[in-house]
Amino acid sequence: MQAVIMDAPRQVRVGQWEARQPGEGEVLVRVRSVGVCAGDMYFYLGKNPYAVYPQVCGHEISGVVESLGEGVRGLSAGDHVVVEPFIGCGRCYACRIGKPNCCRRLQIIGIHRPGGFAEYVLAPAQNLHKIPESLPFERASLSEPIAIAVQASRRGQITAEDQVLVMGCGPIGLALIDVLSAKGVQVFATDINPARLDAAAQLGARPLPGGEELPSRVSELTEGDGMPVVIEATGNPQAMRQAVDLVAPGGRVVIVGLVPQGVDVPMPGLDFTRKEMTILGSRASVNCFPEAIELLAGGKIRYADLATTFSLWDAPALFADWAQHPGSVQKAILRVD
Repeated sequence: MQAVIMDAPRQVRVGQWEARQPGEGEVLVRVRSVGVCAGDMYFYLGKNPYAVYPQVCGHEISGVVESLGEGVRGLSAGDHVVVEPFIGCGRCYACRIGKPNCCRRLQIIGIHRPGGFAEYVLAPAQNLHKIPESLPFERASLSEPIAIAVQASRRGQITAEDQVLVMGCGPIGLALIDVLSAKGVQVFATDINPARLDAAAQLGARPLPGGEELPSRVSELTEGDGMPVVIEATGNPQAMRQAVDLVAPGGRVVIVGLVPQGVDVPMPGLDFTRKEMTILGSRASVNCFPEAIELLAGGKIRYADLATTFSLWDAPALFADWAQHPGSVQKAILRVD
């Protein structure tokens, strides 16, 4: 099959990749659309600590069931589906307590296994979710980042009564804003990039420019309390440190951003008890795809309107351009022609 193959950092090409037939419990999916996320760019740039080359990346996948392996039930050839890319081992402690997203033997389609930058992708049947045929594949491929936002919302136990500050308005930050707005939450958003703040405002957030004046602005808006919930989606250690200053006493901080491996985050120790805040990590998602699909199919997600669609086969030139001009698109979706 044709695929976009990453041979080494900054070396990507369109070429031939073996298309395996589905084994027991597996399904072969004909890819129709696949989103590009920061993880794919990290793989391209050589910054992903789990990268093994050559590889076919892409884990935000929508498509059509092509063929079924032995023992697969509940799916048929021709079904429209999205792929949940995280595969737990089912045996470790995290998997046993219902957190396969934290599996210590975690396999990710598009990182550890060939992904969706290809004509076909192979996935366990249990990782496929049917979607309505009325839902366009380009929008459906956003199910994975929307599910990440749903997970973060659940981790923070966020309700419509909360005020939430989202730090970072990249693709995941925008997905967070969209999901929270759909739930009736009052959302504030901060970023140092004016274009990203404009995008956040289009999704219903109240934009707050980042920088030295952010704490005083938050204090003013909350009458000195601080934000009940702060979601950190930048991956910047200093932003994570600042989240502790911005959250209200008794509030919740949800960390979604990824810090490079080996990088420490300094925290003011006294605030752990003085504020009695709750700091939560949120990784990928667990049982969130059904809600994400429902939000997308119900027309409640505007994030898709900010996305730009390209042909998958233009990926080598596109990745080179995005590496040189980061942030040139709010969200990229690759269509398999």
